[in-house]
Amino acid sequence: MNITMPNRVTRTYTQKLVAPSAKVFPLLCPVREADWLEGWNPPAVFSVSGFAEPDCVFLTDADGGHAIWYITRHEPGSGFVEMIKITPAVTACRLTIQLRESATGSEATITYSHTSLGPAGDTLVASFTEEHYRQFMRDWETRINHYLAHGTALRTA
Repeated sequence: MNITMPNRVTRTYTQKLVAPSAKVFPLLCPVREADWLEGWNPPAVFSVSGFAEPDCVFLTDADGGHAIWYITRHEPGSGFVEMIKITPAVTACRLTIQLRESATGSEATITYSHTSLGPAGDTLVASFTEEHYRQFMRDWETRINHYLAHGTALRTA
């Protein structure tokens, strides 16, 4: 048995969203994400309802292969979703999103925790800096807010 101290990075960011959590939560879905994120097109989604739900599994493209996503918790009433993303030989990632109401709509506290599974994962963990994460979260925030305000995906030039 090989037990190794994990090489891990965890980042959290709180987005300010322009709609109540009841309108935002359904968009946190591998199918509905295509509504607000240009180019989002998972090659496979395994779902009883056709949307995000507990035990929903979906694939995304990742470095010449696929990342496997598994929704472990999906709680519309409390505005909480948790997913595990495995990119073989790269990382295991835990993603949590907690929505809560705010005076101007809602806030989403989003946490990614990446654990390296080898040399490629070590590179990813090292590059997942606070600044990188902040830019990623601001882009996501801009895109979902555009959709919430206009009903269309923000197109890049």
